[in-house]
Amino acid sequence: MELIYKGTTKDVYKIDENHFVLQFKHVLSDQGVTSHNNVGTTTEIMNASHSLTTYFYKRLKAIDIPTYYLSSNMEEATITVKPTTLIGNGLIVLCQFPSANTLWHYDQNGHELEDVVSISYFEDEHQNDSIAKSILFEKGILSKDEERSLELLSIDISNFVRTELAKKGLKLHEIKLKFGRDTQNGDLLLIDEISGQNIIAYQDAKYINPLLLDKILLNK
Repeated sequence: MELIYKGTTKDVYKIDENHFVLQFKHVLSDQGVTSHNNVGTTTEIMNASHSLTTYFYKRLKAIDIPTYYLSSNMEEATITVKPTTLIGNGLIVLCQFPSANTLWHYDQNGHELEDVVSISYFEDEHQNDSIAKSILFEKGILSKDEERSLELLSIDISNFVRTELAKKGLKLHEIKLKFGRDTQNGDLLLIDEISGQNIIAYQDAKYINPLLLDKILLNK
């Protein structure tokens, strides 16, 4: 395999034109994992990220959600994926269910909030301020049809993850989704992790850290 990218949490290898391998790293380079999710040892964090990513991608594949996922090797902590290109600088879609956190469970008049997904768009993972959906078209990042497709796809994915968490008594508050394009046909695909590194969930108003999320969902 040819190493084509060495990242902080994952390295990317090329097998051939149609298959790439993401190696989840047990030893992090540079900054490592730094966020509200910084809980546990490096090995524990990476194992949890890989196992949850595999868990969700297998289920999304079963219901025909378009993703770059092909297969997973649990022993080697790798996933094999389709080759993709970034959308813009690495388009991020933030999906939120405000009432998952009891601090947001009621409005100012005391009325219970409905569980409606709120969507924000970010040109890349380092951007702090969201952008209007129309900007994606104006900058030539997405076509009008792709704007709508991306929105519907984000809603479907976030609702699916929310339902999976609910089966274990968890409430999804927030999930960050990253999308790319299939290099073969240009289709929009979900890429990157789906794990405690980009999910915020609660159980009885208590934040569930990434390692606990992995244990609860996978019955560890």
